[in-house]
Amino acid sequence: MNLTDKNYAKYCLVQEMMGTVDTVRKFDPSVTREVAEIIRRSGRLFLTGEGSSRIFPAKNAMRKAKRWGLDLNIQTDGSRQSYEYDLSKYTVYCASNSGRTKEVILLAKKLTEAGKKDVFGLTACEDTMLSKQCHATHVLNCGWEQAVAATKSVIEQTLFYESILWHIKGEDKTAALKALPAQLEKALTLEIPKDIVKAAIGAETIYFSGYNDGVAEELTLKTNEITRRKSDFLEGTYAVHGIEEVMKPCDIVFVIDPIEAEIEKFQEVLEKGVGCKVIALSTHQTPFPTVIIPDCGELTPYAYLCAGWNLLVEIGLATGIDLDKPDRARKVGNELVL
Repeated sequence: MNLTDKNYAKYCLVQEMMGTVDTVRKFDPSVTREVAEIIRRSGRLFLTGEGSSRIFPAKNAMRKAKRWGLDLNIQTDGSRQSYEYDLSKYTVYCASNSGRTKEVILLAKKLTEAGKKDVFGLTACEDTMLSKQCHATHVLNCGWEQAVAATKSVIEQTLFYESILWHIKGEDKTAALKALPAQLEKALTLEIPKDIVKAAIGAETIYFSGYNDGVAEELTLKTNEITRRKSDFLEGTYAVHGIEEVMKPCDIVFVIDPIEAEIEKFQEVLEKGVGCKVIALSTHQTPFPTVIIPDCGELTPYAYLCAGWNLLVEIGLATGIDLDKPDRARKVGNELVL
């Protein structure tokens, strides 16, 4: 994927994916220093939103906090389900790029009307309905995206939440953050083997398997939006715990950052048992055909997501669809209209 070829450059989706590089370059982690202190005191953080505004941003933060052993309870769920929760002890972040997502606004409204003060918004637009219901709202630098599928905003939202953890941990990520734009550009532009694209086009279902940190799950959503193909997220070893009964030899499974101890089981059940193709996205060669991703240390999940976008663009273009114009998917999934 690149912007020097008009076959790619004509699409807003590709322009915005490539815009991720500059978005990361401009990201300033100091914007979360003040709110990080509020969250440190509460010891509890609840991250809500719908679709791409929640999947990777929230789950990446949850995985990182647990791996680092932070004394911070982070939870997430969609806004409608969260409406029934007692969130009085949590600092709550409500994410909606448009600031017009119905479920998110109604949850923020309920909480603030109950007198809760630590309700914060995260949007890509100024002066939104959501911001009127929150104590304070941060507006992303990436700006409003034209393509239906959110891309660079997802990366910035995730960095925003993760930088809160950096402050709480007392970690200086300046060097890693400075190196990240070039690494993401490499992930976005690496060449995807044509046989992998061909196999994905021929699949009845495109599966993504991997850690429950939002990467594989977000790519599953993006597969629907970008390639118009059926897709499913198989968390952890879900791929070898029953679903193989309905998988077909024509299907393809992309394993994000394979766990070495599970590779043999995936080979036995999926490659030998089902007979389907298994492809790995990894920082190093694996026993599967492997798309090698830049190793960004603790920030590697961002590179996995960008490489996955790259893959999906290649699949979409190879099928001849208009990447910017899905038939049914909307930019704002469920807009609150007053």
